[in-house]
This record gives sequence, structure tokens and C-alpha cells, in this order.
Amino acid sequence: MEGLPPEEVIFGRSAVMQELRQRVQKFAVASVPLLIQGESGTGKVVLARYIHSRSSVAAGPFVSVNCAAIPGSLLESELFGYEKGAFTGAYVSKPGRVEMAHTGTLFLDGIDEIDLPLQAKLLQLLQDTQFSRIGGGEDITVQIRVICATSRPLEHEIAAGRFRSDLYYRINVARMELPALRLRIDDVPQLAMHFYERLRKRHKSSAGPVSPVLLRLFEKHTWPGNIRELENLMERYVILGSEETIAEELANWQRIPAAPQLPANGPIHLKNVTRKAVRELESRIILSALEANRWNRKRAARDLRISYRALLYKIRQAGLPAKRSSETAHARTNVPLASD
Repeated sequence: MEGLPPEEVIFGRSAVMQELRQRVQKFAVASVPLLIQGESGTGKVVLARYIHSRSSVAAGPFVSVNCAAIPGSLLESELFGYEKGAFTGAYVSKPGRVEMAHTGTLFLDGIDEIDLPLQAKLLQLLQDTQFSRIGGGEDITVQIRVICATSRPLEHEIAAGRFRSDLYYRINVARMELPALRLRIDDVPQLAMHFYERLRKRHKSSAGPVSPVLLRLFEKHTWPGNIRELENLMERYVILGSEETIAEELANWQRIPAAPQLPANGPIHLKNVTRKAVRELESRIILSALEANRWNRKRAARDLRISYRALLYKIRQAGLPAKRSSETAHARTNVPLASD
């Protein structure tokens, strides 16, 4: 499949990924719904594309839908299409992503972002392989393989009443758990080299290969943003060409704020110091969540288990930018920052 990393890069050499590789090879050829679970940035899209390339519908299209990036009011028409005159502005009929995926794979990234009414329509599609466009009365039959992905345990979403249990059982015929990068640290050097080669060509960079010293720092890092963080870090490296800058970023993330020195003439105020330390740590965590979700604030709020409004307030309180900017991507602030 064009643009897909080599198999040895996707699965690396770690034991946990070799176990996953064996499981993937068994289910890839089976035309059953498949659920991929893993933290943000662990490579769920790449794994879905790999499974499609090894499936019985590999000759058909691979249609990807980022459910979190499309407002709920528009997602139904994006998935199922609409007929002319179905609503204001529907001047022509338009097929949806489901029709576009006929004889191929429909990949729903962020399945947990779909609201309950649309979940019911998706369940009907999986049960009957039929659907109707918005404003249409005719049933359309499709032959598709559905792969879904989520960064949150759907069992928790079911318990909270945000996800239908019957849909969960329908899409969970086969489940793949993608481990966080910190749990497959042996794969970091190979992934770093893959990104180095690809990004060096893209940016026409003269930066040399990553040194063993920097690789050792990579292996000690916890990678809260997973593979996406590593890729973005390598992109900064090939652009800047400075290992010192990258090493400083990693050190900033790992550095624990030093305890303030006691004044010679009196005690410190423990509550004030603790409050400040908590704010600094909270700022780091919020920034890491934003970077891991490519500054999609709604998804970051869901990952942090706080409301969207609370996240906006905390962003302002921490002095973080409301949206990602070029300065955010490269410059460091007085708050130790995590990488993308």
C-alpha cells in the first residue's frame, strides 16, 4: 500500500509487538469488524492501513474518517451522504464515505466520538449491510470491511452511557491493543531512523544520523505523545540539525522542579510553594495532551477527563496559546514542555 512504512518498522522487534503481529496476521484476512485500541499517537491509522493491505479487500478503497474532526451535526451526512433537497444547501445529491468504501475498508477513527443517534444507524449498517442517504427512501447495499479505532476504553464509555453496548459487541469481533511507546522502548531506535530517513528527504536536510548518545536519551524518555511525539521530535531535529536542542527538550520534560531554598531569616510558605508546583505540573500535562491530540482541544479535554470549558479556563490560566502556532512547535517557555 502506497506510503505505508515497511512491516519491520510497523512492528519493530519488541516482544509485545511481535505478539500483536501474529494476531494481526490471523485477523487481517478475515472479513470481520475489527477494533483497534491504544493511546493517542500509537499508530492506529497505520495499523488499520496495514490490515487493509493484507485483507481480502486490499484491491478496494481504504476510506478513512476522523470522527473527532467532523462536528456531530455534519458527521451523518459525511458518512451516509444525502439526496438533493434533503436540507437547506443540498443542491445536488452526494454519496457518503460508506458508499465510497464499497468493496473495500471503512476506517472510523475515534469511534467513541460518534453520538448515540448516529451509533444506531451505524449499527444497522453493520447488521444489514444496508443504509439510506439522508432524505432518501431507497436502501443501498454495500460490501465493506469496517475497522474502528479509539484511544479510550469503550467499556468506560458504555458505563457512562455514551456508547451503545450492542454496537460495541458488533465492532469488537476482533480487538487489537496497540501498546504505548514506553512499553515497546526497544523499537525506538528503529522508528527514529525511519523518521530520520523520510523527513531528511522531505526537508532536504543535511543533518547527520542520530548519535548513540541521543538514542540513549530517547530510550530513557517516557514518550507521553507516543510515536507521534517521536516523529515530531525527529522532524525538529532534521530541520534544526542540533542534537543539543533535542536533548534539552527531553531534559526539560524529565526535570523535576527543584525545591526552593529556605530563606535564612525564616520559613517558606508550604501551601504557596505546593500550589505553584502543582500549577507548573498541570501546565506540562495539559500541553502534552494538546500536542498528543494535535491541538484538538475537545479530544484533549476528553483524554484529561475534564470538560471542554474547564480545559479552556486552564489553558488561559497557564498562559498557554489558545491555538497551536509556529512558536509553540519550536520555542520553549518558562514551563518545561513535553514534545509533540
